[in-house]
Amino acid sequence: IIAEADGYVRFGNDYKNKRRITVEPVDETLTAMEYMIPKGKHIPVQEGDFVQKGDYIMDGNPAPHDILRILGVEALANYMIDEVQDVYRLQGVKINDKHIEVIVRQMLQKQEILDSGDTTLLKGEHVDKQELEEENLKARNRGLREASAEAILLGITKASLQTRSFISAASFQETTRVLTEASVQGKRDKLVGLKENVIVGRLIPAGTGGATSRVKTIAGDRDQIVIEARRSEAQQAAALAAPLEVMETDADAGLVDTVESRD
Repeated sequence: IIAEADGYVRFGNDYKNKRRITVEPVDETLTAMEYMIPKGKHIPVQEGDFVQKGDYIMDGNPAPHDILRILGVEALANYMIDEVQDVYRLQGVKINDKHIEVIVRQMLQKQEILDSGDTTLLKGEHVDKQELEEENLKARNRGLREASAEAILLGITKASLQTRSFISAASFQETTRVLTEASVQGKRDKLVGLKENVIVGRLIPAGTGGATSRVKTIAGDRDQIVIEARRSEAQQAAALAAPLEVMETDADAGLVDTVESRD
């Protein structure tokens, strides 16, 4: 158990075989937090001690979800990396942090929508960070309210099955279910990640392939800008030409049909 806010420790009345510990926050706007701890457990704090947010109130390993909720994504990532590295170090194995960081990043890639704002997202929906940023950018450009979300921790299996690419998800587990859901929902795989590009035999978006992909994206964006500019110029030219045609038509309508007017 870890403290959820800075405050002072107070011991309350015991309840059956549990000890009641209350943390009175320094910030008066927050309410006091109460914890029930079994009497056999070692408690590293004393009456009146000042604890900071994230300090241990009871010995043991804290729940990862509590670390994420109280201390944030970076603290959870550091905790998970240290715990995994401890296992390898006990066996005398040296492994670079980046390999563990890649896995942790995939486990923390999802966000749970708290407030959908004026976007098309739904409250309680789990979406990728990139998808959330895209929706918020659209709302920001239109002057609408953005969606708010919080990070969630998923297991390796669940994180792999909930990727944006159904090709990548189908290659991992539950192939039939993943492909059936993708076909029913009419999903389209944009082949953004590494795994799906390897499966279909395309150049992966990393290294020289990543540079090529970025050049194509930039070129496509520039082409789109040029097309939009030409379209707007054509519309402006058409708008300027329209009054002249109307004036010529009106002038011709006022002429008397004679031999001279025909000439």
